[in-house]
Amino acid sequence: MTTFAPIDSMVRDFRAALPATTPVGLTTLTTTVPKEYVHRAAVTEVFLTGWRQTDANTCTVTAQWPRAHSFYGPAAGYHDPLLFSETLRQTVPLLSHAVYGAPMDHKQIWRDLRVSLEPGALRAGTVPAELELRIRCSDIEQRGGVLRGLRMEVTATCDGLPLATASTTFSSHSGALYRRLRGAYADAGQAMADAVEMPPPLRPELVGRDRPHDVVLSPRGDDGRWQLRVHTLHPIIFDHPNDHAPGMLLLEAARQAAQHHLGPAPVLATGIDAAFHRYAELDAPSWVTAESLGDDRVRVTVEQDGELAFECAVTTHPAVA
Repeated sequence: MTTFAPIDSMVRDFRAALPATTPVGLTTLTTTVPKEYVHRAAVTEVFLTGWRQTDANTCTVTAQWPRAHSFYGPAAGYHDPLLFSETLRQTVPLLSHAVYGAPMDHKQIWRDLRVSLEPGALRAGTVPAELELRIRCSDIEQRGGVLRGLRMEVTATCDGLPLATASTTFSSHSGALYRRLRGAYADAGQAMADAVEMPPPLRPELVGRDRPHDVVLSPRGDDGRWQLRVHTLHPIIFDHPNDHAPGMLLLEAARQAAQHHLGPAPVLATGIDAAFHRYAELDAPSWVTAESLGDDRVRVTVEQDGELAFECAVTTHPAVA
């Protein structure tokens, strides 16, 4: 196993490069991890600020949530719950590359995700939120010393308060293997060029959004289904070219479907129990359905070509300002 130095070493290098006349009164400086480690193109979309290994398969990751964000912005005084899922998504490649030595061309693919959030800890304050994620890795799959997948169990705090428990499993594929698995779909640029035309959006207020640009569901058809809106030019959902519908797009569809199903009063998606069954391709329409499970829970599915691609049970909590 390859272990990389924690982000503190980057801070030391930065401080050493400062001119002698530059006042340095802080004992520590905060930066984000390299964007390449979290598979983001935009530096501004990196939420992770550091990591350290506490033993062979246990790590602590730190993150910061902004007070405002163009997509995952606060509403009704609460941070967007999906910020936590995106934070976990960034942690997956970070640990794969920086702790388990997966080469940078390896791709990590979600298998499942479970999240339970404390609504009170999602309250937005007057400064950015500081998170700490304590992560234990298990079921580590390796072949020839190369990571093939693992399971993460997570407990998280926000500004010192208990925020969440979560678990996720994912697979890790080399670039060559991923291209073989994806076949004709491996070219992300071509896959995006072949994406189906977007249908019109639902009214944003029906799904807890302010702008049509951020709505990922179409109006329901006669069969009660929404069509997934795949906006390949969206700067957050498609931060970089992708050959299939990103996992965060599917989670956003689940959140919006739950809000529409339970509305009109706004709700927080404080619980996620999701399974990613197959890739949702960009060149064919995907169809979203929702059904009540009771106790403010909604089951959302995404199907494509008659096959289940994604399913998610969403647990909600009233968003009371």
